[in-house]
Amino acid sequence: MAVRNVVSIDEEKCDGCGECVTACAEGAIQVIDGKARLISETYCDGLGACLGECPQDAITIEKRDVEEFDEEAVRRHLEEDRNAAPTGVVECGCPGSAPQVIERCELQDKKGEPGEASEVESRLVNWPVQIQLLPAKAPYFDGANLLIAADCVPFAYADFHRKLLEGKTLLIGCPKLDSADFYRKKLAQIFIQNDIKSIDVVYMEVPCCFGLVHLVHESLKESGKDIPLTLTKVGIRGEVLETIKAEQGGDL
Repeated sequence: MAVRNVVSIDEEKCDGCGECVTACAEGAIQVIDGKARLISETYCDGLGACLGECPQDAITIEKRDVEEFDEEAVRRHLEEDRNAAPTGVVECGCPGSAPQVIERCELQDKKGEPGEASEVESRLVNWPVQIQLLPAKAPYFDGANLLIAADCVPFAYADFHRKLLEGKTLLIGCPKLDSADFYRKKLAQIFIQNDIKSIDVVYMEVPCCFGLVHLVHESLKESGKDIPLTLTKVGIRGEVLETIKAEQGGDL
């Protein structure tokens, strides 16, 4: 037993919508008898990815004396859930409930007819991608080159998949809309618990978007890891404005 953060669900507020179930990558929450319930404290990492998904504000984080978070138990639990799925049910039907590696063969973009644009293949190799939903440890983080992108970037930069995403594990978010403190802690845990080879941060030129760069920098300092960091600024008109190699621990 240990005193640590764990989710608490107010059953009076809960309407059983199930949004928190898909938000929990560890499978710690299920809807039982019309209410969301924490099925095991050992499955809950206490980071609260489910909080922002609850439309009824029925979920909070509280510190109490509970069993330690058990990553191996989570792995077995998720594996059992997958094996128990009925025949014919596609595993990716509820992709937010568990981390998934997307296997891709060597990609070659297809050429269209003269005058037509080429068909661009997806370079995405992991799911989920939202920082709020990502587990702190997942198979696609082992030896990974991370691409941490502001969520507006793929809309502004047309060649995002080919020029930025290829060969990288993707994390996206917006610190202006989500909790900056949550991002800092989650990213620090990802850096601490995995062998990350490099980090590329891609952000928009608007002033508020630089907050993502600051959070990554703070998370790196908190983790104590020395990971190569590259920063790329994208303009609102879709052009890359600058790319620089950042010094860890130095000024941004």
